[in-house]
Amino acid sequence: MNFEAIFKQIIDFFNQLNKKQKYIIIGSIISVVLIITFLIVYNSSTTKKESNYAILFENLKPQDAALIVQYLDKKQIPYKIPENGIIEVPKDIVGKVRLDVAAQGLPKSSKVGFEIFDKNSFGATDFEQRVKYLRALEGELAKTIESISAVESAKVNIAIPKESVFVENQTPPTASILIKLRPNMTLTPKQIEGIKWLVAAAVPKLKPENVKIVDQYGNPLGENSEAVANSELLKAELLYKKRLEKALEDKISSLIAPIVGGKNKVVAKVSLDIDFSKVKSKATIYSPDNVVRSEQTLEESRIGTKPKEVGGVPGAVSNIGPVQGTKNNQIVDKYNKTETTTNYEISTTIKDIKDDYPKIKRITAAVVVDGYYKKDKDGKIKFVPLSEMQIKSIENLVKNAIGIDPKRGDSVSVSSFQFNQPTSNAPQTPVGKVMSMVSMYLGPFESIFKYLFLAIVLFVFYKKVINPFTQKMLETPVKEEEPIKEEIHIDEEEIESTYDKIKELKEKVEQQLGISGEINEEELKYEVLLERVTKMVEDNPEQVAKVLENLLKEEHPQT
Repeated sequence: MNFEAIFKQIIDFFNQLNKKQKYIIIGSIISVVLIITFLIVYNSSTTKKESNYAILFENLKPQDAALIVQYLDKKQIPYKIPENGIIEVPKDIVGKVRLDVAAQGLPKSSKVGFEIFDKNSFGATDFEQRVKYLRALEGELAKTIESISAVESAKVNIAIPKESVFVENQTPPTASILIKLRPNMTLTPKQIEGIKWLVAAAVPKLKPENVKIVDQYGNPLGENSEAVANSELLKAELLYKKRLEKALEDKISSLIAPIVGGKNKVVAKVSLDIDFSKVKSKATIYSPDNVVRSEQTLEESRIGTKPKEVGGVPGAVSNIGPVQGTKNNQIVDKYNKTETTTNYEISTTIKDIKDDYPKIKRITAAVVVDGYYKKDKDGKIKFVPLSEMQIKSIENLVKNAIGIDPKRGDSVSVSSFQFNQPTSNAPQTPVGKVMSMVSMYLGPFESIFKYLFLAIVLFVFYKKVINPFTQKMLETPVKEEEPIKEEIHIDEEEIESTYDKIKELKEKVEQQLGISGEINEEELKYEVLLERVTKMVEDNPEQVAKVLENLLKEEHPQT
């Protein structure tokens, strides 16, 4: 855009105005500038005044807020209450006022934590110390629970029973929690379980099941934790099944669509039977290959004689036995013994199997594809389903794509049906035939034509509207000056030529009439001049009157 030309046009337009119009425009511009400046300064000063205040306390109970406001009024300290539970004071004194208010013991309903032990209290009994510790513990737990985004305030009560020397008489501690939730917010099962474990971990011998939580309406929270957990698990399992089925359906559609002519000609549905049960098993496997652990060999041998046996006829010799000192030829006895003990190590494998992942028990898929459309002799379009060979080929592709296992009982069904009935079966008019031919041949290029038509419309709009408007805004207007004829100019050359023509014409007429005489040039010039002036007066009476008026004013300026 040519800013120089625009600025020049503005200057030319301003120069054409009279003094009154110029004063009005200048005064309007100055007034607008002053009003805008006043609004900016006023808003900035108001914002600055508002920003000079800082928060003294927030999330105050009505009782504490009333006591703090009473103290501020007493000390004549300016304050603001933008919302319930929030008090603001000037920023430069917020620290001092906060200390002064805290010195008065305000706010009183604030929770007390372990800062209660900051002051030493002499003479306190053991019971008082235990009570203070319990109060501090409850306050710290309440502050921690309030840090959760959904919790506005919390109150914790802990019941610690008196200890007993007898184990059977010991009672476990318990805790109760009152939670005020923020508007339109709830606690998730995980958050409720986390609060229970948080409180149980802070109190000795406190179990999470002994922690009870209620909201501001008295509704128990986390009582049906097992049912809630099962419900969440069921939702997760259903979502996993739907996502897996959708992934298999998309895989089938993307595989078959190029074959049948597009995704609008194929519909695939997959049903999965998934086992979400968790299996944990332990197995001990003994290896048939034994390894020698230890081997022990024991050898024993003995050499000796065999005693002679007494025999024969009964008598003295046979009863007494052999006589000592006599030579005895006995048989030599030899004894050998070998014992070997071998210990083998039995190789065992112990497997602890834990299967947490879902298993697909069965896959059932149904695929419906469109067929072909052909014209018969009468020009009607008829549906032609796919052949058995084509259906069988598509079925094999689907089986390989989604991993069909016949042993598992998986099945795939592929069918060819007509998706929609063409409207061209009805008798068509010549216009309908032309439109059907156009849609048949130009249909694939519909998107291209759409964008091309849009480009043509934008181009015509630019050439016919935007470009002329821009040129008109940038062109420099030519100042047309209307010629004001204050005087009547008489062309002397034209008068001379007219005079010569009249003179020649008059002489010629006199010769034809036989009249001879001298022509008075002065009279002839006077007649010609009078005739021209008369014609000019008739043509421009207003200009002539204006010239005469100017002449009179010049001769008699006082009149």
